[in-house]
Amino acid sequence: MTTSAAEQPPTLHRVTGQVTAVPPFSFAQSLHFLGGFPPTAGEQVFEQQAITKALSIGGRAVVLRLQPADPADSSTLTYTLWSAAPLSAADQAAGADRIAFFLSLNDDLRPFYAIGEADPVFAPIIRQLYGLHQVKFPTPFENAAWAVLTQRNRMDIAANMKGRLIERYGPRLTVDGTPYAAFPEPAVLATAAPGDLAALVGTPRRAEYLQAVAEAFAGADEEWLRHGPYDAVNAWLQGVRGLGPWSAGFVMLRGLGHMAQLPPGEESRRNAAIARTYGNGRQPSPDRLRAIMDPYGPWIGYWAYYLRVAG
Repeated sequence: MTTSAAEQPPTLHRVTGQVTAVPPFSFAQSLHFLGGFPPTAGEQVFEQQAITKALSIGGRAVVLRLQPADPADSSTLTYTLWSAAPLSAADQAAGADRIAFFLSLNDDLRPFYAIGEADPVFAPIIRQLYGLHQVKFPTPFENAAWAVLTQRNRMDIAANMKGRLIERYGPRLTVDGTPYAAFPEPAVLATAAPGDLAALVGTPRRAEYLQAVAEAFAGADEEWLRHGPYDAVNAWLQGVRGLGPWSAGFVMLRGLGHMAQLPPGEESRRNAAIARTYGNGRQPSPDRLRAIMDPYGPWIGYWAYYLRVAG
């Protein structure tokens, strides 16, 4: 039986390139983290030493496959990008930048490890997670949207809401018979019908917050959000309707990679991790807590990230 031209799958455009991490870097650690990261569960396909997932670049779906260029050394990763239309040089550069930022490839962990190796309690955690660069949300907007969805909500319900948003608004592309869809860009949700959003996320108030966050990020300069002064970026986030101090701090760490401070919203998680790791289940005294934390200085965010991942 022959297949008609109308039934033939479209011809996809494909480009390849490489991105390099600042060593030490372990792609296996990144994959292990993503395999247990609930906010993006089911949004990618894992293979041995490879991941395939959809990104949104310029409002259209681009499917990314990422794997080590050399199985014996994952510091250089080879990427393949598939798209329905040719990618410009700027689009490919945007894809490579998104990969590097998503996996924090440019973070130099050597100063952090030097501090941690002098901490006899923390040194085994470094060895356990050696080479793990912080894995962020693919975009800061996706992180901010997740913060809205999880407010006064169970994580599994929030994940279902996120899945419905992707199904309704996310750009999609099928590669090798597998459909992939990316989280929608902020401009898409900013112009969505409020009633449609409310039906997907449960309540009109949550839809209002999500749309306010989308409108803010649609007009934001992501480079400034990534690299601007901590206090100024944090204040901008807290000025967005729907993002309070906890949500803003969450996005600062997990969506933007500002690791030099721990926001107030992280205290309960941090304290639980400290009690588990340093206190045999009991919270150290304030003086002991300062003695533990102070040496990490601008690496305090990475220290807290490693504690949570190790736990």
